[in-house]
Amino acid sequence: MTRTLVIGAGSAGCVLAARLSTDPGHEVLVLEAGPVWPSPAVIPPHLLDPAHLPVGPESAVLWRYPGNLVRGRLIGGSGAINGSYFLRPPAADFAAWSAVARSPRWSFEAVVPYFRALEHDLDFGTDPGHGDHGPIPVQRITDPTPFSTEFAERCAATGYPEIPDLNATAQSTHPADPSAVAARGTGGDGENDARVPGRGSTPVGFGRVPLAISDGQRRGPALTHLYPALTRPNLTVTGATTVTRVLLRGTRAVGVEWVRGRERGTTCADRVILCAGAIESAALLIRSGIGPEPLLRALGLPVLRPAPVGRWCTDHPEIGLEFPGQPSPRASVALEYVLELDDLELRPYTPTFTPGLRRLGVALMHPESTGTLTLTSADPSVPARVDQGHLRAAADRERLRAGVEIAAELFDLRPGTLDDTWLRGHLGTSQHLSGTCRMGPANDERAVVDEGARVHGIEDLMVVDLSIVPVPLRRGPQVTVVTLAAAIADLLAV
Repeated sequence: MTRTLVIGAGSAGCVLAARLSTDPGHEVLVLEAGPVWPSPAVIPPHLLDPAHLPVGPESAVLWRYPGNLVRGRLIGGSGAINGSYFLRPPAADFAAWSAVARSPRWSFEAVVPYFRALEHDLDFGTDPGHGDHGPIPVQRITDPTPFSTEFAERCAATGYPEIPDLNATAQSTHPADPSAVAARGTGGDGENDARVPGRGSTPVGFGRVPLAISDGQRRGPALTHLYPALTRPNLTVTGATTVTRVLLRGTRAVGVEWVRGRERGTTCADRVILCAGAIESAALLIRSGIGPEPLLRALGLPVLRPAPVGRWCTDHPEIGLEFPGQPSPRASVALEYVLELDDLELRPYTPTFTPGLRRLGVALMHPESTGTLTLTSADPSVPARVDQGHLRAAADRERLRAGVEIAAELFDLRPGTLDDTWLRGHLGTSQHLSGTCRMGPANDERAVVDEGARVHGIEDLMVVDLSIVPVPLRRGPQVTVVTLAAAIADLLAV
């Protein structure tokens, strides 16, 4: 019997473990650092409420990192605490991914069958490219809050088309009235204006956000995949267990070391798969002696395999425009509508972040700037540090400035002089870090894993989560991470 050890019961780990354990001859052990409840019935109700984002200072289910970065630390990972946003990246992202990986495995044509098989779209499930029998329910809000309604009305009045299904496999990439869009530029002919939205790779328009919710609950992968599989005798999930290091015998992974309260131990396996997320998977590799050689030596760690872990990563920088407005009369998901402008996404948030103020987020979804991850200590209790490198590229500053101007005009706001100082002073993150263990061929100096998520130079060690995504994604990452895990599970089942 093959024994696979999955590190992390987050979005990727839940899907991967559930799919691998369908084979009764395959033993799957999952170690999760956060709490694992025995059944969904005893999960605290606020963690299932899609209108509640448990990411504040009082939350006990988070990994916390310098720079106000947080990740879910519980069964389901960040997929158990996110805004339920379930929006697919466009074909252009997968074309770029496939090119970097030098493999058709990650082309849009290759992943669309997983989109269909994973979802049960309650609105468009019978449409081409959609599914109506998958484990993940997908639907859109039918009774939006007043701020979302006003946002949609203002988008329509400005000339943007409404897109009924933002997850449609074929979308127009141009607005209904291109001349109206060009007229919103800062001058000139509009063709080269940084404020003209749309570069021909994603739809331009507004629409309701596809949401992974059902019966008033956030339906993350723990609920849709892992809990239904827990009755299988070949699947074991253990919580409150922090993995500190991967054990290697020569160039082969043979297990892990872990800490559980005051208890320390090891678990052996035929295969180790890291699903701990873009920060913790990278940190685990480094603490295991797999990483940049100068860093390993500086930390006093053995150099078991030089690798560019943490040398490249990407995220979605975001600016929140706040202005006076009434709070929502009822709680709702964080985002009911968005406006898509190719590499920009405008987000009318329903929660009140600052009393008396509404927030309109402006996110740059395809930045040129990239960042790095590093460790300052070999001690697993010391969190990794991420330098996201936001806005280092002049093109990123121009596009984000353009997005703020469009958002300001949409709501008749006057944010002031939008120079670089203003941008950096109002800058935040969408919490969508990826790429720290980048995918690519062995001769790619930035690559940590191959096209099948196997760590270069190490047998029986894989990374399956957002850390291996080698390109920026123009949409939030939840669809991508569950698709990635499903595709790798099928690869391993062959």
